[in-house]
Amino acid sequence: MKYKNPIIPGFHPDPSICRAGDDYYLVTSSFEYFPAIPVFHSRDLMHWDQIGHCITRNDQLVLAKGTPNATGIYAPTIRFHKGIFYVITTNVSNGTGIGENEQNFIIWTKDPGGEWSDPIWLDCPGIDPSLFFDDDGKVYYCGTHGEIYLCEIDIDTGKRKTERTYIWGGTGGCCPEGPHIYKINNWYYLFISEGGTEYGHMLTAARSRNIWGPYEGYSGNPVLTNRSRGTSLKAIGHGDITRDQNGNWWAVCLGIRPVSYPFRHNLGRETMLVPMAWNDNDWPVMGNNGVVEEEVETDCLPACTEMYHSKKEEITVRDTFDSEKLDYAWNFIYNPYPQLWDIASGRGLTLYGNEIALSEADSIAWLGRRQEHHNCIARTEVHFVREQDGEEAGLTVYMNNRHHYEAAVTRQDGEDCIIFRRQIGSLWKTENKIPCTGERIYLEVEATKETYIFRCSMDGTRYEEIGRGETGYLTTETGGVFTGNYIAMYASGNGKKCVRGADFKWFEYSAVSG
Repeated sequence: MKYKNPIIPGFHPDPSICRAGDDYYLVTSSFEYFPAIPVFHSRDLMHWDQIGHCITRNDQLVLAKGTPNATGIYAPTIRFHKGIFYVITTNVSNGTGIGENEQNFIIWTKDPGGEWSDPIWLDCPGIDPSLFFDDDGKVYYCGTHGEIYLCEIDIDTGKRKTERTYIWGGTGGCCPEGPHIYKINNWYYLFISEGGTEYGHMLTAARSRNIWGPYEGYSGNPVLTNRSRGTSLKAIGHGDITRDQNGNWWAVCLGIRPVSYPFRHNLGRETMLVPMAWNDNDWPVMGNNGVVEEEVETDCLPACTEMYHSKKEEITVRDTFDSEKLDYAWNFIYNPYPQLWDIASGRGLTLYGNEIALSEADSIAWLGRRQEHHNCIARTEVHFVREQDGEEAGLTVYMNNRHHYEAAVTRQDGEDCIIFRRQIGSLWKTENKIPCTGERIYLEVEATKETYIFRCSMDGTRYEEIGRGETGYLTTETGGVFTGNYIAMYASGNGKKCVRGADFKWFEYSAVSG
């Protein structure tokens, strides 16, 4: 039996997993995007369905603005204890207005696909927090603040019951972070990530008979890494483990799929699944001698109903925006303003462009979904009456406010037109402009590993290329930090509010996997 990594493609980093009976639940980081902390469900660890988000209400928290790809929700951990699901995570501000320090919090629910509680804020500094429920009823916070530290907390109030104690600094790699503690065979195991979330990323392990330490690092560290390997998957790290109902062990971790050499990646950090066992000395053995492979053969997956086939598979998702709620795949940038969007008018998705331009790190009339495949095509039909110069509505491939390409219908110098524009850092240029007098336009972007190709059509059948841009300029290595690319619909008045809303009748995303 085979499965293929990533199990959750596209920008889904820092995965954490838990099991409740025969069901598995997984959460990932979401950074500046809202709703925040996507929640996934699976029965076999191979096929995952998104069932909701943990942060769905503006009054739960405020996401900081101003630093592209580097604020918001970092590294959540999910745990199931006595019928309750807990998620602990960090809302990072980086000095952009929420507070001087990162703010860690806990939320909880009995239904992971439903509404989650308001945050319980913690007096625990740093990032990448984790929860550990011990056999004696004590609950511990384990987090990162220079090194890995531990303290006992009250799970209901978030209050610290002990002082912070530093328990391990790792094996010498930079950025020890992402800690998780597990109790297995009377050992307390501590798994952390080192090397930074780049190409030297790795997972290391230590253990102790006492939760407070001292912790002994494994002589065979790192237990998981693809550094200096000629594999298609890179930057492997930030892992969490679970045991299935058959007694088999598994790890989830992040990794990337670079598109070129020198290595650059545009889909963000993705979620991988790794088989795991224990050696004769009770140390973990992960993957293929510590390496994560793109295709994995195993007979240990729980509840498998179908076999992975290596043949290519066509994927098409179409949204006509005729439901009461948006599909879980959609995100806003930062907390959404209700006055900027609508799906209740019967006109599809309506975006009411405000003064904010795509080049600004602020709340914009923008709705996007992750690019999850290197080779894909996205299309939309937009109806937009332009009343004043500068108003535009269109389709963008968006890494952050300083790195994006777009095709849009707009008005310039009193003339209606379609433009293709690129922004790469502080450099931007409108590279093509063609006349357009109609209110209806069809826009398309085709992605390959090397290029984004933008096209337009007046009738929805015959598409004409209007511009293209290199994939390499919309990659983390060139202009990003922690997120991957989105394909989004947007509207903007570029300094003034748009007089009318832009109606996006439908959106279609087609890809080829495998």
